[in-house]
Amino acid sequence: MEAKHIKYQAQFSFAKPQQTLGLGSRLILLTLIFISPTLFAQYPSGQSDWLTIFNGKDLTGWDIKISGHALNDNYKNTFQVEDGMLRIRYDQYQQFDEKYGHLYYKTPYSYYRIRFDYRFVGKQTPGGAEWNVRNSGIMLHSQSAQSLDYDQTFPMSLEMQLLGGLGTGDRPTGNLCSPGTQAFMQGSLNPAHCINSDSQTYDGDQWVSAEAIVLGDSVVHHVIEGDTVLTYTKTQIGGGFVTETDWSLAKMDLKTVEYWKKLDGTALSSGYIALQAESHPIDFKNIQLLNLVGCTNPKALNYKSYYVKSDNSTCQFK
Repeated sequence: MEAKHIKYQAQFSFAKPQQTLGLGSRLILLTLIFISPTLFAQYPSGQSDWLTIFNGKDLTGWDIKISGHALNDNYKNTFQVEDGMLRIRYDQYQQFDEKYGHLYYKTPYSYYRIRFDYRFVGKQTPGGAEWNVRNSGIMLHSQSAQSLDYDQTFPMSLEMQLLGGLGTGDRPTGNLCSPGTQAFMQGSLNPAHCINSDSQTYDGDQWVSAEAIVLGDSVVHHVIEGDTVLTYTKTQIGGGFVTETDWSLAKMDLKTVEYWKKLDGTALSSGYIALQAESHPIDFKNIQLLNLVGCTNPKALNYKSYYVKSDNSTCQFK
């Protein structure tokens, strides 16, 4: 295996095939799968526990990767910071020309909550696909910016798709799209590339609050304006990039495609967070993350009741 492909293994946590689980392990797994977002209200976190991962001043801590451009080449100033907002703009573009881009936070996570506000503004960039009007997203459990091929369009990830209303008809937001990934819903593998949530439609340029609650490869909840609008479980690599047979949209090297195909069915339990640039201007603000992994020993100084996964190697005592 070439070094380029070995690199991917450092950017993901891949679970080994499951052995037969004992009763205790099965009960823990069921608790994680069916945990409700409302349960977190019973174990509140202080505002100081949330990490502000976008400082509102610059792109410190984030990496840029745009299709057809080198790592951290902010082509035509696509990613901008203004008035405390992260603004994705195309004012220097004449045509979009499939310059799909993503902004990746520097640290991978496995069990966490991420919340933010977003709004679509203005008109789509000329040359953008029709399906990208008022369309963006946040990528969960993504491969790193460093591991993408030069021309690659989208990272292997779970996309919490963000859609704005078009003025007529229903257009839910907080959907799931799955470039190179797949998940279970209601106990069965759902092979669809994009799956709608049951959210309301948000027309115009209004701000919308969103949150993703991500618990390893067990369960993910999408929350819009405080309502859980979509839940899925058993996240894994597989299903092709868009379909089982068509990887053309990915614009990956052939060896890279073969690498991912060999991982079909592998549990996807951690990765990076990325914000999407997909041809329509969008603003983000108040981007905050709560890590759900930590010390679960009540006797420790840094014990938190809201931790879902134990890492007692971090416990601190007097």
